[in-house]
Amino acid sequence: MTDLSHYRNIGIFAHVDAGKTTTTERILKLTGKIHKTGEVHDGESTTDFMEQEAERGITIQSAAVSCFWKEHRFNVIDTPGHVDFTVEVYRSLKVLDGGIGVFCGSGGVEPQSETNWRYANESEVARVIFINKLDRMGADFYRVCGQIKKVLAAHPLVMTLPIGIEDDFVGVVDVLTRKAYVWDDTGLPENFEVTDVPADMVDKVEEYREMMVETALEQDDDLLMAYMEGEEPSLEEIKRCIRKGTINLSFFPTFCGSAFKNKGVQNVLDAVVDYLPCPTEVDPQPLTDEEGNAIGEYATVSVDEPLRALAFKIMDDRFGALTFIRIYSGKLNKGDTILNSFTGKTERIGRMVEMQADERLEISSAHAGDIIAIVGMKNVQTGHTLCDPKHPCTLEAMVFPEPVISISVTPKDKGGSEKMGIAIGKMVAEDPTFRVETDIDSGETILRGMGELHLDIKVDILKRTYGVDLVVGEPQVAYRETITQSVEDSYTHKKQSGGSGQYGKIDYTIKPGEANSGFTFNSKVVGGNVPKEFFPAIEKGFKSMMGKGVLAGFPVLDVEVELLDGGFHAVDSSAIAFEIAAKGAFRQSIPKAGPQLIEPIMNVDVFTPDDHVGDVIGDLNRRRGMIKDQEAGVTGVRIKSDVPLAEMFGYIGSLRTMTSGRGQFSMEFSHYSPCPNNVAEKVIAETKERNAKK
Repeated sequence: MTDLSHYRNIGIFAHVDAGKTTTTERILKLTGKIHKTGEVHDGESTTDFMEQEAERGITIQSAAVSCFWKEHRFNVIDTPGHVDFTVEVYRSLKVLDGGIGVFCGSGGVEPQSETNWRYANESEVARVIFINKLDRMGADFYRVCGQIKKVLAAHPLVMTLPIGIEDDFVGVVDVLTRKAYVWDDTGLPENFEVTDVPADMVDKVEEYREMMVETALEQDDDLLMAYMEGEEPSLEEIKRCIRKGTINLSFFPTFCGSAFKNKGVQNVLDAVVDYLPCPTEVDPQPLTDEEGNAIGEYATVSVDEPLRALAFKIMDDRFGALTFIRIYSGKLNKGDTILNSFTGKTERIGRMVEMQADERLEISSAHAGDIIAIVGMKNVQTGHTLCDPKHPCTLEAMVFPEPVISISVTPKDKGGSEKMGIAIGKMVAEDPTFRVETDIDSGETILRGMGELHLDIKVDILKRTYGVDLVVGEPQVAYRETITQSVEDSYTHKKQSGGSGQYGKIDYTIKPGEANSGFTFNSKVVGGNVPKEFFPAIEKGFKSMMGKGVLAGFPVLDVEVELLDGGFHAVDSSAIAFEIAAKGAFRQSIPKAGPQLIEPIMNVDVFTPDDHVGDVIGDLNRRRGMIKDQEAGVTGVRIKSDVPLAEMFGYIGSLRTMTSGRGQFSMEFSHYSPCPNNVAEKVIAETKERNAKK
């Protein structure tokens, strides 16, 4: 039986280019998992195994790796830093117990580190901090510590201090043990010696040690009182207090080094063992009912409980579909039958593997605390709960942000359509923020995602991985039409040309309906002027005309038709005659009822640092936005507004430019609203021109 106290499920997250993947490489090298270290800039790192990752030097998918350090098992997830792939960070945090936040020694606290830090706070994940790249020009350990306090409103507990800086950076001083770790010039991580603190740093080390000890002992009143009275606590007691404060998020042990130069990474690994929680030390996952509401029960991390696991990632690769799961309680053996509580279906476990980035080791069993992948599961999606069929339960689901940008794609040839359909199906299963829909008006396939880079990479994957040649177009806004006035009118359909004729007369009112009502029909006919059996045909005739308006051919919304009176012929009247009469009536009366173009309005929620609020609000106003609310937070301001969708294309680029890359936004459909005349005229002209070309 494995001791869960020796498990650490950790993630490494930070801004683009702060050195997460390089840090992961060094951890794997030090723990003996790899023998040759791959470099990101050479496109050879272990965890960046997608073609697109190697080329661009960025991480797109989170990669899971297992390794061992000082008899402790680490399940490490290297997450992406780019804002368009934030979902990968979010879903990784959901299943991790601790994290390493990597910050660049010269770049400091960058925009995406703020976002990831905020996600980690929301997920209540304990973290240690690693200030990396201290060998770079402009690196300043103390400045970055100050930024962590100011920008993230977090308390860095300094555990190591740098010896030298930039080109002179040679090692670190462990503040707790008052020992210096100095590496030689070979660049090998194991080539270091432990010496006394350099003479010029003694005072600084004592100053930081005193601050660190006082902060740590605040976790234990008895030790703090004894310390105030001059009694020095033991190293074990200080470590115990640091561990307690780290787990309850009072502070974050902060280390420094250069992952690329192999300096200071061992101290971080020791800190993961000493200060980050094991699976049993974090709050258990809440269980919910089918609607996602908490029921007051929890998935206690224990091997003796029934099986409860969360699928947090689906990946399709050369070996088939992989489902990554985190097991919270119980055991899982090869051949077991498990229940997917979301679909209500059971599945049999075939192959189980432990991941080493894109390599895998076959395993026959796993238990609480493990992060593994299962090969070939059929109907499991991200966020589904897998459990013991005798003890069904649902773990708290993941909530993903809505996509904010869309493009249209069309295969270049007929054969590409089927290939594209299969490929997109797999990609949607892997990425919950990637959505696909077909535009009913144009028949185009619309891809929706988190940003231009996100969609750019999806199109790249479709072209290269699946071999689908695409024409990528501009997205069209889904305009609609409605009416503004009430019109009372009459229409007679009469056709007489040998044999039985057609006759139907209707008197009616067409008027604007309630918002979001679509189409409503009612009758005020009293007596038998229009027999009741023809009412459905009249309603069907009007309704069938709602798909195409008179201004630019967009669908019509929110129209109410009231049948007042009419006439019929005992022989010539029929359901089809009245249906044709209703269609003619619609064509005749809609142009008289003040037709109007309406546009989709989006709920836009922008997050910006304090010093860019004015620019952001000014820009939203220029986009015809209505500001509804402002909410100040610790690290910035949230601005809520209603903005027409037509004005939001390319917004992410403008927002990042305005806020030095630190702004973020999300948007979702709110309602339709009348277009201003100048916008309506332009849209109608463009639509007619486009339709003429077709």
